[in-house]
Amino acid sequence: MMKTAATPTYTIEDTDELLLSQYAGTGDRKVFEILMRRYEREIFSYLRRYIGNPELAEDAFQGTFLQVHLKCNQFDSSRRFRPWLYAIATNQAIDAQRRTKRRRMVSLDTSAANDGDNRPGSWADKLVAEVADPADVAGSREDGRWVNDAVAGLGDSLQRVVQLVYFQGLKYREAADILGIPVGTVKSRVHAAVQRLAANWQESHEEQASS
Repeated sequence: MMKTAATPTYTIEDTDELLLSQYAGTGDRKVFEILMRRYEREIFSYLRRYIGNPELAEDAFQGTFLQVHLKCNQFDSSRRFRPWLYAIATNQAIDAQRRTKRRRMVSLDTSAANDGDNRPGSWADKLVAEVADPADVAGSREDGRWVNDAVAGLGDSLQRVVQLVYFQGLKYREAADILGIPVGTVKSRVHAAVQRLAANWQESHEEQASS
């Protein structure tokens, strides 16, 4: 009597790496859907913050998982899936910005002037404080606009490390893998970003106080 092959089962407890390997070998859409559901909110939030436009973020999100599908056989199973996924998402965000030739030009002075609150403390304190979710800093009612505009004004290289390390909570090593740069470079860029943001915070709020 011929035995029928058992249907493979997949659970949400399976590791990302195992699921991607299974998808590469079987093409089973259920596996892909588990991966996508696992990361859809996190990646879309990252892309929306990075690009600053929900429509472009949606396009980049779709492009990200299309690339996961197309490149699943290229994934190195000895490495972690999450940094690989973020690397794809980052490239999709960059491509979206290039296609639209959209450069975010912001004025920190204008942003500060539009917000009438007198805010104690420094940007450096806010950025490096131990909080459960670094995105809560940018999401607060009183500081959100200033923080988003200030980060967008850092320039691409510094903005990327801030987005990954602080807003997404990735480790230095993971950010280095995503960006294809040494860990030491990530650390130096984080330091430079903190110093620049601290100076901008101080300058804008001194101007606000004097006016």
